[in-house]
Amino acid sequence: MLRVSILLTISFGAFAQRIVVREAPAVTMPGQVDSNSPAFWRKGALRLFNSTGNGPVLSSGPDQFSFYRSIRSRLARQRPWPMWIESVWADPGGLVLAWYHQEQENICGAQRPAQPSIGALISYDGGETFIDQGIVLSSFDAPDCSSRNGYISGGHGDFSVVLDRQRKYFYFLFTNYGGPRETQGVAIARMAYENRFRPVNAVWKYSDGSWGQPGLGGRVTPVFAARVNWQVENTDSYWGPAIHWNTYLGTWVVLLNRSCCTAGFPQEGIYAAFNPDLANPHTWTRPKKILRNTGWYPQIIGTGPGESDTIAGRVARLYVFGQSNWELVFFKARPPLPVPPPPAN
Repeated sequence: MLRVSILLTISFGAFAQRIVVREAPAVTMPGQVDSNSPAFWRKGALRLFNSTGNGPVLSSGPDQFSFYRSIRSRLARQRPWPMWIESVWADPGGLVLAWYHQEQENICGAQRPAQPSIGALISYDGGETFIDQGIVLSSFDAPDCSSRNGYISGGHGDFSVVLDRQRKYFYFLFTNYGGPRETQGVAIARMAYENRFRPVNAVWKYSDGSWGQPGLGGRVTPVFAARVNWQVENTDSYWGPAIHWNTYLGTWVVLLNRSCCTAGFPQEGIYAAFNPDLANPHTWTRPKKILRNTGWYPQIIGTGPGESDTIAGRVARLYVFGQSNWELVFFKARPPLPVPPPPAN
């Protein structure tokens, strides 16, 4: 019999939603993990991508606890640099859209730091082969080859993509690693649903209160701004968002890494925030820590029928670096207690 251990309870305000982190039997993803690991359903099977710089591996199984088949996806890529698949969306008709983080090598010479950008893929066979549609999000700012974080010279990467509830826009939450400190951190962009087959030059970044900056080379205003920029050793910033729609709460939930405060992307903790409306970036709650002393790449996979990394109910498995030792349990906001009337005179 499993002994349930409550590790942490996080409340987002006096009467707001709560997250409980509790221990659960260990589950390990089937492939090596070096990014977010997106999942989708096809023909009654859950399909999961795990990626490293060597490319994505696609695994299939009846659920997240029993994958039985893994293959390396074939990519007809436009550029030769490594790519990591970090988000997918599957059309009920079988089409699969995916988005990748790609790091341009040798931009600062033979060694790191690299310069990431975000591109789009399309698959007609359930994710076994992909056609590269090109880069859809790139930075306005030039790379800073003096960057001392150990990995990145600038650029956009480490992201997730979701389709809104109205099926009007795909929203990209991504990390901006370059430019002035006040523009660094987790930013947001969107693409109209009808442009999904021609995504290049169809993504628009949020900046200064509007969605008017182009995905390729436009400026950003971060949703979760860096406190200390990414070019110094003691950077302090959220990065690598993993977002899902929580059907129990009726709101969007994002998990975030936080790097602080020495070189090499040290993981200070895993944070969570809520937002009921992606079209309004100002309605995100302030991130709160849910775990400390863990690895990178926090994400969920819902435990209910048809759930994945982008949709979950009251209970979801929490994965960190491809390993799950926890469940997240979500609680709705509690109404305030009634105030008794004053005593009668």
